[in-house]
Amino acid sequence: MAETTAKGGKSQTLKFKAEVAQLLNIVINSLYTDREVFVRELVSNASDALEKMRHLGLIRKDEVKVEEADLEIHIDLDSDAKTFAITDTGIGMTREETAQSLGTIAHSGSRAFLQQIAEGKPVDMNLIGQFGVGFYAAFMAAKKVTVHTRSWQSDNEPVVWSSEGAGSFTLRSADPGLPRGTTVTLDLRDDAAEFANADTIKNLIRRFSNFVPFPIRVNGEQVNTVQPLWAKPKSEIGEDEMKEFYRFIANAFDDPMYSFHFNADAPLAIRSLLFVPGQNMEGFGLGRMEPGVTLYCKRVMIQSQVEELLPEYFRFIRGVVDSEDLPLNISRETMQDSALVAKLRRVLTGRLIKFLAEEAKSDAEKYGEFFKTFGVFLKEGVATDADNRGELAKLLLYDFSADPEKKVSLQQYLERMPEKQPAIYYITGPSREAIEAGPYGEALSSRGYEILYCYEGVDDFVMSALHEFEGKPIISADQRDLKLEDAEAPEGGAEALPEKEAGDLARWIKEQLGDAVQEVQVSKRLVKSPAILVNPDEMFTTGMQRVMQAVTKGTVPSKSMVLEINPAHPILKRLADLRTQPEKAELSSEAAKMLLDNAMIAAGLLVDPKTLVVRSTRILEAALE
Repeated sequence: MAETTAKGGKSQTLKFKAEVAQLLNIVINSLYTDREVFVRELVSNASDALEKMRHLGLIRKDEVKVEEADLEIHIDLDSDAKTFAITDTGIGMTREETAQSLGTIAHSGSRAFLQQIAEGKPVDMNLIGQFGVGFYAAFMAAKKVTVHTRSWQSDNEPVVWSSEGAGSFTLRSADPGLPRGTTVTLDLRDDAAEFANADTIKNLIRRFSNFVPFPIRVNGEQVNTVQPLWAKPKSEIGEDEMKEFYRFIANAFDDPMYSFHFNADAPLAIRSLLFVPGQNMEGFGLGRMEPGVTLYCKRVMIQSQVEELLPEYFRFIRGVVDSEDLPLNISRETMQDSALVAKLRRVLTGRLIKFLAEEAKSDAEKYGEFFKTFGVFLKEGVATDADNRGELAKLLLYDFSADPEKKVSLQQYLERMPEKQPAIYYITGPSREAIEAGPYGEALSSRGYEILYCYEGVDDFVMSALHEFEGKPIISADQRDLKLEDAEAPEGGAEALPEKEAGDLARWIKEQLGDAVQEVQVSKRLVKSPAILVNPDEMFTTGMQRVMQAVTKGTVPSKSMVLEINPAHPILKRLADLRTQPEKAELSSEAAKMLLDNAMIAAGLLVDPKTLVVRSTRILEAALE
């Protein structure tokens, strides 16, 4: 495997095989996205060595005396000499262990292994967390790496390992007075001099390794002062401590609205601490939020803003997920087992939804504030996540017609419904005032039915995706068929036009409007309004048309809609008389078109302002004459 230049002596030069030299080149030049991760890798190796030392001290306490205060990581920087040195007081290595451990790539190297990396296939996960691939990341910044190490076994001599990453390394004896542990020293390249700067290294440690369970000191100053709260029992975490951690992990200045501490042992060992922020930054017009959950493995940061851990509608969640079992790729920068990651995503998503449901039940007022701030995200989830749609729907809150001071969930709406009510009804509009001024609730309110008020563009898509809740159909009040045939009709309305005359009027109005509407028919729903536009397609609501108008920044034709007229309204009665007078033909035609314009405005749809002004002026002139 290797060639020895000083057999039996204290110094050896070992030469890597040809394919291993090629592998080393891949590790140094292309395996990692950013060369700064070498700091993370070296700190992780030092932490592993300390953890092994602590474990030895527990199981072999008679032989090994280990004080917690002795288990530390020291990083010493020299900007003049351009050196980076990291020291741990961990388990250390013997001469044989050094040759083997620092030669992990050498003795694990094979053409098959090299081909796996070159093709991006999964590789031997036992390398992760050892002196191996991660250790060799140091050569991305160093022209030479030197390792001084002494094993915890006192009868073994300390050794020095060194290499310039060019295909060979040297082993020699070290100073007999070398203490237990390992020091890795990097002679930095000229273009990597920033890694001898204390502020640079401190920032990288706070970013990648802040929660390593041992003190990390840079030029004597401890850097990792924030505790990994996800590793502590919830009962031991104080409120102020939780707030401080949230601000650190989320890079925020507000207080969290909720904190969710979740641990599990299957299918993966998961330790997580997630937060709902106090503010919705998307609501301030600052653009779409990026995912806010950071992935850790053994308290070392692997990836920030991980998209795979939670669905996109939970992008407002901030926090940490840590697992020793996460399937990482060889560079420890991404997860590679998609099936296992998908299972982890399902577990986290399900528990978050359950947590919010419990909060809604235990403190309705606080949950109402949460929903006011982040409810639009849950609606997005209902519209897009078929697997969790039913449970997410239970978290929704809406204004309703019966009480302007309260909101109801869909379950609460069902519990309030009259027994005779055949469906859940909703109306979309810009505000409560606009909805109540419009014609769409007349038929429902007059029958004593309560109506959900929806103010956001996503609501129509939410209701269409749900289609029903607990067996009750969900129907938009602007649909042509409200399923009211068997319900008690409202009483007390004005006397209507005779059936034949009303039918003739509807046909005449259709002639005046032409293709502007699909059909004109006599309404059975209207009480006070003269006309209303309804949708014959129950899957495409007026609210959706408003969204289309907003996207296209123009008017949406009403030709796919049906105009219903109220034969009891004075305007329709007058129009029925006016259309029979030849001298009033032009005026009656303009009035019919104005009827459609008003119905479109009541539906929240845009009307060509120029046409509307001209038509209004003509009718006003005729009225004044």
